[in-house]
Amino acid sequence: MDKRVITDRATRRQHSAALKRELVERSLQPGASVAALAQEHGINANLLFNWRRLHLEQQQAAAQPPAESAPVLLPVTVEEPVATPAAPRACAPATPTPRRVGTGVIEVEIGAALVRLRGTVDEASVRCVLQALLELR
Repeated sequence: MDKRVITDRATRRQHSAALKRELVERSLQPGASVAALAQEHGINANLLFNWRRLHLEQQQAAAQPPAESAPVLLPVTVEEPVATPAAPRACAPATPTPRRVGTGVIEVEIGAALVRLRGTVDEASVRCVLQALLELR
């Protein structure tokens, strides 16, 4: 097996991927001595430890599912109602929408009222509550 790849202009020894893979696999065997294995192949033990660390990090990254994207904050504006009805109007029932599990908390302060939303909240319900609070001001 080709142990080293040396080019004309190389200032450092470059080891083939096959050699690195073989040495890492052998060093991960129970009872294997990294120092002895490195000395046997003429490399520094720290180099072999570095190859092992990189190999284990790659395995761990491959085993983990991709991270979920971070929540996106959207701009919100509150506008004055055009016409204020005498009595609060009833909100239409919300149409079922696909739900996502929410773990955050949203707090909206309108005058003396504090609206705290936890978990999964549908848009129609939030709109209805905020409209009712704005009409009470």
